[in-house]
Amino acid sequence: MAGLGMQELIIILVILLLLFGSTRLPQLAKGMGKSIREFKKGVNEGEDERELESARQREQLRAAESTPIREDELAAEKFSLNKPR
Repeated sequence: MAGLGMQELIIILVILLLLFGSTRLPQLAKGMGKSIREFKKGVNEGEDERELESARQREQLRAAESTPIREDELAAEKFSLNKPR
């Protein structure tokens, strides 16, 4: 734990007890736990959305690759590109 020994942890705990009191300390720990849980949940949701979007893009790419281009569509595209504006 970042080079903290048992003595340092005990000193930190005593300081926290003096600052916040024995009744407030469990409430603070509970609030911190909830905050960490919500943060992790938000990160996981963001990852899920990103994975879903990349799966959609892969599927669209596969669909575009599997759709054959007809010669008349190609000619129409070529004609519209050469047309002056």
